[in-house]
Amino acid sequence: MSELRASGLSVSYGDLLALHPLDLAVGPGRMVSVTGPSGAGKSTLLWALAAALRPTTGEVHLGPTALTSREQAAGLGVVVVPQGNGLASSLTATENVVVPLLAQRVDPAEAHRRTADALALVGLEESGNHLIEELSGGQQQRVALARALAARATVLLADEPTSDLDATNRERAMATLRAEADRGAVVVVATHDAEAAAETDAELHLDEGVATWRRPLDQAAHPGDQ
Repeated sequence: MSELRASGLSVSYGDLLALHPLDLAVGPGRMVSVTGPSGAGKSTLLWALAAALRPTTGEVHLGPTALTSREQAAGLGVVVVPQGNGLASSLTATENVVVPLLAQRVDPAEAHRRTADALALVGLEESGNHLIEELSGGQQQRVALARALAARATVLLADEPTSDLDATNRERAMATLRAEADRGAVVVVATHDAEAAAETDAELHLDEGVATWRRPLDQAAHPGDQ
């Protein structure tokens, strides 16, 4: 596992500076929340870290490697749980999780095992054969999280992963994200949820694209990050 690092990262849309230049370094095993009001730049930051947006200035590195395209970043294990979930409504919950694994040439038996395990982790072991359009918004959100868990990410970037969840499932979702960090992944969570943010190791707050640390990340506190 490698450190995710942004240096002088900014993103503009025309004349609008959506994300002011920032530096960020998150080591393996750490979970950071990105908070702020709607339109503050949270999703912009996550997609820039995922190399899905071309930064106006700066670079993003995973270990020694510069992330230059979404395809390249995905190949290095940078996984996104998008706001809106990004699921295929014509597929079942199981198919939404297993198909990306098969596309990555994961052995079919292993792909189905990971899928079953991931759906169980988010409490949907009985819903695998349901079409996405048959599931509630909260259930769909949990399928999207299961898809990311099954991928065994090096970096997991989750955009509002608890917005449609009740208290019990919010706790379940945050526990699975913490488990991913404990496994050694870099986990970055964009959230409006103050309780969810409080469960992370550090909180980076955005306001009109300007970043400030509400709770700084003390890299030295976790020697296991090395």
